[in-house]
Amino acid sequence: MSAFERLSQYQPAALAVLRIVTAVLFFEHATQKLFNFPAAPFEISTLFFVAGVIEFIGSILIFLGLFTRPVAFILSGEMAFAYFMVHMPIDFFPANNQGDGPVLFCFIFLYMVFSGPGLWALDNRQLRYSHP
Repeated sequence: MSAFERLSQYQPAALAVLRIVTAVLFFEHATQKLFNFPAAPFEISTLFFVAGVIEFIGSILIFLGLFTRPVAFILSGEMAFAYFMVHMPIDFFPANNQGDGPVLFCFIFLYMVFSGPGLWALDNRQLRYSHP
């Protein structure tokens, strides 16, 4: 077994780290839109405020690994929408329109729709029902 094959056993933990780090970075964008922290280099409109609410709630749920797949689906769509509505009109290429972040967030969240949350997620808890 090669060294790379042995790394496969850590895939659930690596996915959890990806989920948590992505959620923390995404949370920063939410606080920027909702609380102007860190200070936003753009005007906060109603559309940005709504996006901030979605990002705030979604990033907390993704961080906790709670409802990961449906929340990731919504956030992936929001990031695709953000790219096409905000960044693409500036220029087609993400390197020129500062759209790298939304594209990466979109595809990381899309991956989570299919992969699930990995380790350390509330989605993994076992619900126990007691029968009378």
